[in-house]
Amino acid sequence: MAVLERISRSNIWTFKKLRLRALRDSPMAFASTYHQECQLRDLDWLVRADQLDDGRSIGLIAVESDVACGMVRGATDDVDATVGWVESMWVAPTHRKVGVGGQLILAIVEWAHTRNLRMLKLEVTSNNQRAIRLYERLGFSPTGKTAPYPHDSTLTENEMSRDLLV
Repeated sequence: MAVLERISRSNIWTFKKLRLRALRDSPMAFASTYHQECQLRDLDWLVRADQLDDGRSIGLIAVESDVACGMVRGATDDVDATVGWVESMWVAPTHRKVGVGGQLILAIVEWAHTRNLRMLKLEVTSNNQRAIRLYERLGFSPTGKTAPYPHDSTLTENEMSRDLLV
């Protein structure tokens, strides 16, 4: 079982390395690109650490045997304070299908409960069937809302949601 750590200034360089690894491994899973994030300065990463620990959002990394193997971000919606978002979810190929993804998502669900959110939403790229199945197992269902994926016009981002009031 992985240990989950909140992203902060104390582990931001571990997060940076993990984030860049995720962008290289699964470029279609993110709105940002490896090239874009390689351009970020150290100060940008430190600001990101502060933003992930500002009360409106949370960032987590999963660590197993001293190896960072997964990450996720939870954030409250900019318009509806009762809705939260699951973002930047990724698990290393070496740690898939062993529960790390579920651990990360359930930690965001717990965080959402502490914020009294009534719903969590996420967007998943249409070709990422493994992630879609994981989210469905964890209580998310398609909302029917889609948007074009910004880096490949043949793909869409499908919105899914999970009611937290049940």
